[in-house]
Amino acid sequence: MARNPQRRIALVDAAIEVLAREGARGLTFRAVDAEAGVPAGTSSNYFASRDDLFTQAGRHIHVRMAPDPDEVAEVMRPGPSRALIASLMHWVVRRMTAERTGYLAMLELRLEATRRPALRTELTRAIRADLEANIRFHVDSGLPGDPDTVRLLHFAVNGLLVEVFTLPGVFGDDPEPSAHERESADKETSRLVDLIVSRIVPD
Repeated sequence: MARNPQRRIALVDAAIEVLAREGARGLTFRAVDAEAGVPAGTSSNYFASRDDLFTQAGRHIHVRMAPDPDEVAEVMRPGPSRALIASLMHWVVRRMTAERTGYLAMLELRLEATRRPALRTELTRAIRADLEANIRFHVDSGLPGDPDTVRLLHFAVNGLLVEVFTLPGVFGDDPEPSAHERESADKETSRLVDLIVSRIVPD
């Protein structure tokens, strides 16, 4: 296997782009090579199999989507309160919207994990670690609520984002919403985030 770490990361990033655009069935070595702009056959020198490519993508996507610690510090400047949690949840939605490709790729990886044990193990480890880190952060920061509060926020906001990214027309009548309808959907998403926080987080 080839040992250039930077090239490997570039190939995994290319795989994430392919996943988001073409789905799991479109993720081939040839497609990754084309996306990365490298000679045909390059990916096969870095990944033992297609299964290995999926697993590496599952491992890297959390690194790619991790927030900048300075951004976290800025968001956390106000004192701990339910209003701060609402701000954090809105910030998460904005980040995921900005990283739409990564989020769609993650959905593809989750589905593929039901058929690939190695990928399922990797995603389970990464998502569990992320959730546990969020729980520690919440408790250590003195934010209102307990570990179950964080779990409920995680499930509720992620469920909302699935709708936003896969079926944006669910907030209206048109499956292909116009710019105006997308703006209305954004406002509805914001309203629902506030509602989720108000229903889950204690005063």
